[in-house]
Amino acid sequence: MADRKDPYRQFRFRVEIQGITAGFSECTFADTTTDSIEYREGDELPRLRKLSGLTKYGNITLKWGITDSMDLYKWRQQVIDTGAEGARKNMSIILIDEAGADKARWEIERAWPSKYDPADFNAKGNDVAIETLEIVHEGFKRVS
Repeated sequence: MADRKDPYRQFRFRVEIQGITAGFSECTFADTTTDSIEYREGDELPRLRKLSGLTKYGNITLKWGITDSMDLYKWRQQVIDTGAEGARKNMSIILIDEAGADKARWEIERAWPSKYDPADFNAKGNDVAIETLEIVHEGFKRVS
């Protein structure tokens, strides 16, 4: 009988951003798509060929409870002040198993924050104040 492999759970993960230390309560990962280009030459059979076009990567969204750390906000402010080129960072998203071992890793290239959403406040609630950062990037690869 083959060894059974249970899938990993989604609630244990770590995000590493070059030069920034932070913990996150949620990480919405991006998708990747490659455009399909339809092409046909006049002397071919009446059917289209499908060629591969541009590959696009969706944005990553990070959410965390507000702390005293200003690192992520300063990273966003750097983009506002001087543009994305000097603010690009490599980052990693790591899936962790229940024993605390790294099990899957995605490397994200040339990322920068394109949107910052501060927390909403409500005097009648008792929820944690959550900040959100949307990250754009130029590609990712699963390396383990």
